[in-house]
Amino acid sequence: MIRGQVHKYGDNIDTDVIIPARYCTAFTEELLAPHCLEDLDVDFVKKVKKGDIIVAGRNFGCGSSRENAPIAIKGAGVSCVIARSFARIFYRNSINIGLPILESSAAVEDAATGDEIEVDVAIGTITNVTKKKTYQTSPFPEIIQEIIRAGGMVGFARQRIAQKKASAQRTTQPVNK
Repeated sequence: MIRGQVHKYGDNIDTDVIIPARYCTAFTEELLAPHCLEDLDVDFVKKVKKGDIIVAGRNFGCGSSRENAPIAIKGAGVSCVIARSFARIFYRNSINIGLPILESSAAVEDAATGDEIEVDVAIGTITNVTKKKTYQTSPFPEIIQEIIRAGGMVGFARQRIAQKKASAQRTTQPVNK
């Protein structure tokens, strides 16, 4: 379950605004987060609290395919992004780094900056606690939920490799009689 305060933005928020190109020599949350959305909302990193949620319009994450953009968002403490729609490469990059993103035009329409939102990615519900309204969206398939829980594809791959090694060790252990 995700719960946080809304920071609402408009349509076509591109990756150049999410993390300006001048910072794209960095690839870690610690180095990117302080510059998240600074060309759109200079005070964003001062206002955002761990767990908060970005709500935006259409085509969020358009522009270049840089993975730095969702890394900056996640590093800034944002727990989820809800938008009317996402650029497809941004969508995939977000999943790859373990940042949940959901599409819901109705939730976006009704949300305002400062609203409290609760998200259940497992069943695909978005509840605007402030307005006492719940919206249904498509839940993530179980494999994507596993990737997000693992913190992204790297963590997911490490878990899978560790599971396979553990399974192989169990099957090669001598049996004591």
